[in-house]
Formats: sequence, C-alpha cells, structure tokens
Amino acid sequence: MCGIAGLLWPESDAHRREETVRAMADALAYRGPDGWGTWVDEQGCAALSHRRLAILDLSEQGRQPMASKEGRYRLTFNGELYNFRELRQELAAEGESFSTECDTEVLLAAVCRWGLERSLKRFNGMFAFGLWDALERRLHLVRDRLGIKPLYYGRLGAAFAFGSELKALRVCPGFQAEIDRGSLGLFLRFSYVPTPYSIYRGIFKLPPGHHLIVEASQGLGSPRLRPFWEPETVALQGLRNPFSGSREEAIDLLEATLRKAVERRMVADVPLGAFLSGGIDSSTVVALMQAASPRPVKTFSIGFSIEGYDEAQHAKAVARHLGTDHTELYVQAEDARAVIPLLPTVYDEPFSDPSQIPTYLVSELARRDVTVSLSGDGGDELFWGYSRYHLAAALWQRIRKIPGPLRRLGAGTLEAVPTGALNILFGWLGPALSRYGRPGAAGDKLKKAAQLARMGSAEALYSSMVGHWRQPEDLVVGWEPRSMPLLEPEMARCLPSFLDRMPYLDQITYLPDDILTKVDRASMAHALEARVPILDHEVVELAWRLPMAWKRHGGQGKWILRQVLERHVPRELFDRPKMGFGVPVGDWLRGPLRPWAEELLSEDRLRREGYLVPEPVRRKWLEHLAGGRNWQYHLWDVLMFQAWLEGEG
Repeated sequence: MCGIAGLLWPESDAHRREETVRAMADALAYRGPDGWGTWVDEQGCAALSHRRLAILDLSEQGRQPMASKEGRYRLTFNGELYNFRELRQELAAEGESFSTECDTEVLLAAVCRWGLERSLKRFNGMFAFGLWDALERRLHLVRDRLGIKPLYYGRLGAAFAFGSELKALRVCPGFQAEIDRGSLGLFLRFSYVPTPYSIYRGIFKLPPGHHLIVEASQGLGSPRLRPFWEPETVALQGLRNPFSGSREEAIDLLEATLRKAVERRMVADVPLGAFLSGGIDSSTVVALMQAASPRPVKTFSIGFSIEGYDEAQHAKAVARHLGTDHTELYVQAEDARAVIPLLPTVYDEPFSDPSQIPTYLVSELARRDVTVSLSGDGGDELFWGYSRYHLAAALWQRIRKIPGPLRRLGAGTLEAVPTGALNILFGWLGPALSRYGRPGAAGDKLKKAAQLARMGSAEALYSSMVGHWRQPEDLVVGWEPRSMPLLEPEMARCLPSFLDRMPYLDQITYLPDDILTKVDRASMAHALEARVPILDHEVVELAWRLPMAWKRHGGQGKWILRQVLERHVPRELFDRPKMGFGVPVGDWLRGPLRPWAEELLSEDRLRREGYLVPEPVRRKWLEHLAGGRNWQYHLWDVLMFQAWLEGEG
C-alpha cells in the first residue's frame, strides 16, 4: 500500500519534472512513510514518483518506481497482488527470473511476458498503478475491479497528471482549483462525489475495473478508456448461470471461496490483524483468519459510551469465542468530535458519511500494533445486508398498486400536516419503523415516507431513499446537471429484478465512492493497509450466481453468509439487528457542535462564498434545532463541504 503520482509534461525539462513529481510524492508522504522514489525520462516527457509503505520484501530491492528487466516499462504501483506467488511460479516456468520477493516485480514480469490486457485478467488484488511504456511512449493507468484503491487524473495546462489523491495534483503547476458545481450537487445528494467526477472541474477518478491509455506521441490527445472487468457483465452472467447445487453445497463453496480470499490476504512481512465490530461480515472474516492462523489473530474494535452506538461488547464476545488477541478502546464523545477538524484533510474532497469518524479512530487504534488490517466491507452489497433493501422492496410492492395521482394526493396531505401533530397521531409507529433504521420520531419518518410515495419507479424510489438533498438545482448556485447510475434508471434495468438492481447500484456507486473511500483514507491517514477479502472478485462473481432466496431468506438478509459464520461462531453471538458504525451527529449538532455548525452555516457566510443558496440550508438547520425534524445527514453534507472549503482557503 503506497502513494503514487506521475505526469507527462512535454514542455518542461527533466529537472523541473523531477522537482514536480517529488513534490507530488511528498504530498502523499503519510501513505508511504517507509521510503520514496522518483524516476524521470531524460529524453521524453514522463516522470513517476512513489511513497512506499513496505509490506512485502522490506528490503531496498522493493523500491519504486521499478523498471522491467529490459528497461521498456517503468511502474509506480499502489496495492497488492494477492496471487503473485502463483503468477511468479507460472512465469518462472516460462523462463522469467526474479531478484525480489515483492509483487511489483511479478506485475512487471507478467506485463512483459503476457501483455497488459491479458495480465489484468489474471491479477487478483487491489491496485492502482501508472505504467510508462518507453517503446510505445504510452502511459497506462489502471484501477482494480471494485475500486478499492483510488486514482485521480486530469489535464493541468500542458501536462497530464495522476495521483492517489487530489493532494498530489494540487501541487502541480497549472492546477486550477475550480469547484465543479455539478459535482457539488451530486455530493450534496449522495454524501460523496461519485466516479468519474471529482470536486474539481477537469479532474477525474478512474472508474473501477478500467484502464486508461495516454499517448505521449500524439500530444497527450484524448485518453482512451477501456474496461477489463465489467460489473454488469458479471451480474448478468451470474443470474443467467445460477449455482445448480444444493444449499448445503452452496454454503460449502462460499466458505471455501471466502477462506481462500482471506488466506491470500494474510500474506505479509509485517504485523497483521483485523477490524472486528461483532457484526456478520467482520466476524466471518476474523473466524476464517483464526481458523488459518497458528497464533491468536490480533483484532481491534472501538467502543462508544453512547446508547445505541456501541458494538464493542458484541465484538468482545466474538473475539472471546474465537480466541483472538483482542484490543478494544472506549472513546468518549469528545474524542470522537476531536476528529472532525481533521476530516477535510484526511478525505481530501468533500465526504460526509458520519461513520468516517469511528473508522478513523479504529484505524488509529489498529496501527499501534499492526501494519495490515483485514476488514469486512462488502458483505452488505453482495449478500443483501442493508435494511433499506427490505424497506424499499416492501414499500414499492405496496405503493405501486396505488394510482400515481392518488399517491401524490396522499403524500401532499401528509406533507401539509405539521410534524408535531403527526408525532401525536402516529407516535405508536415509531417502534415499528425503527426496524428499518435507528429510532426516531414517527412524524419525521412519515414526512420522509411521503416524499418516497411520490416516486414513479422502483429505481427512483431507491435513489430517493439513499439520497439527501433531492433537488440540488435549488441549493447549488450555478448548478450544472451531471449523470450517474443512481440518477439514470435505465443503467440498472439491464438486470431483470428490482431486488437485484438495488445491490447492483450500490456495488457500482456507494461501495467504491463511499465505503471503500472511507476505509482507504482513514486507514492510510495512519499508514495502515486495509484489505477487504469479501471483495475478492472471485467472491463477487460467486455471489451473483447465488439465488436471491439464499441471500434474502426468512425475512433476513445475508442468510447464506450467516450459515458460513454459524459454523464458527454460535448464532446468539451475532444474530441481532444491524447497528451500523456511526456516531450521534444529530444530537451533537443540537448540543456541543452547535457553535461550530452555526458559524459554518451562517447566512452571511453562505451568501459571501457563493456556492450554496442560504435559505434551504437555514430552514433545515432551524427545523433540526427545534427538534421536530431530523436533518442530520443533510446538514452534515453541507457542514463537510463548508469545512473542506474553509481548509481550501
């Protein structure tokens, strides 16, 4: 795990290119504190740089940017190839020799022997890399199948630049920090800036499973973007060729596939552990790790002395059963709030998933003892784990039978009734509705349900459920429309069932741009490598072959994953409602965070900055303070943008 950067800059000399890529690498120093390197093509226009977090082959032989043996290729690589040993054996049988024990050398040898396109289909891992081909004078940028590792790129004046984070591009001459107001609108709607956009105009994220080619010989003309792994194809192939064995055989196969993915990710020359929340996903990963380890696995969890937000007790029970070397840290609310000023720098562009706070804290805890930590991310998207899937399916099944005009009339009636009156009339609904999320006032939930009832399609309903500010054109000054799958229903209708379309949409949007972004930035802020075995592409491909009835069974999601876990952990230790990994932002905004929020949300400030229309922001802020409505997520979106903007200045 490292930080990478590079550029093509025809109009500069070699010295200036080297100075620039060194500065780009320095901006990413925390991602790779164990070493650095730069390389400049003296006769050409290319330059690469690297910050190293040493995980495999800790010697100087593993330094990057690394050259291929014959000198044609030069590589700066972030991530891990988990099957590098198998590939190395195969390459050795074909005549390749190796001088290191690192996966970077294997990657280069594979490209030399098999070509890049064929090699990409063989790689199992998480990766983002820049590969310079001196013979063809081409720069290749590649990002792994699921988008576990980040990669940004763009034209900066006469140069083309790329880097693991925006920080690397900001130090380049020619960088223009112009905020893309269309991207801002998408951020306020979904709490992240979705791929391929970034918060800056003209700077993009490389989509997962894609390969970008930039031709230096053609004046850095339009780059060519090619997929090497397509989630739509994987999903359709899985649905058309479902697993044909029994349920017990499917459980066996899933366990074996997960075990292989976990064991591959336990290879490291540095201390290794795992995050453990006590939930199904992380408990499954840790159970398989412990089954494969001769020593107690180091596990880590964060506890909060806040009712409804503490999973540490469940994690401790699982750890005790499995016999792990468990470390838990209970943090006070003040400790969690102390992280907030760091978030704009850690996340580098606006990002407003509140679970970014505990993720940062558990990464900090783990780094005290290990350099690599396995995580359980991905299980919800692959095995139907989110409560919103159940809610959306049930809600659409009911409202689709009601004519549109009648639905809109009923929604309008509910919206017209004061929230307080709805709380009095329907207070008994609160406990029933809490099964689909955290407890809250019935009136607030009914108001939000009324908005959902207006939706004209299942996809629109789901997009509305996972979104926050639904009309960014009324909020962002100078807003420009931007497309993304959650806003384009036809992008998901390649799959025949709405039950499959929801997790598919999450897999191509929420997973890479929220979940994996959150984990990458929080872990790398502490020079900790996070590995996600459930997102091994072989597990993903198997998950799409499993019938929905084995994911969603008996009113529960993740049924088949539960069966795997129950072979290792008693059901009573994990069979409980999903809690999530968050903090009580809504209460904090009415309490200790109120002065900070009030300053960032002041009408004069919003009007002076010129990005957001003050009136809708102030309306939600005052309603939230009054306690009748819970606008914590909408307000957190705005606050994270405002805090990021303040840091930019």
